[in-house]
Amino acid sequence: MRNTLIAVFLTVVATTATARAADGLITIKSAHGVKETIDRLEKAVKGKGLNVFLRLDHAAGAQKIGKTLRPTELLVFGNPQGGTPLMECAQSIGIDLPLKALAWEDGSGQTWLAYNDPKFLATRHGARDCGPVPDNLRKALDGLAQSAAGQ
Repeated sequence: MRNTLIAVFLTVVATTATARAADGLITIKSAHGVKETIDRLEKAVKGKGLNVFLRLDHAAGAQKIGKTLRPTELLVFGNPQGGTPLMECAQSIGIDLPLKALAWEDGSGQTWLAYNDPKFLATRHGARDCGPVPDNLRKALDGLAQSAAGQ
């Protein structure tokens, strides 16, 4: 009976982990607080010649309506050189562009940084045959995120 319960538990954990991974969200730990993580990401993004379109502090928005939210910030960024090739493969991918990254603090005080996997986005929009574009964009995003997270 104990082995059966352990097997069921492991199956549920594996299924949950797979479902979370399958949603196309890449999440990494940050060695910094939310504000510093997004500050570092913004600096890295601008350093690569990308445009920053929006920086949104969700916690500040919550405070305006009398709610409390742990630190949570969103950065929206990109440029036509990166986004246009994806849109040439499937224009509907424009709903997921420009690129976004979200930093938040969990209940234990750990900061996380997440962004959409361009390969997942290409698949989502039926652009599986988009050549190296999603892979190249993924490599660039991974580098920016690692720089911001201090890893």
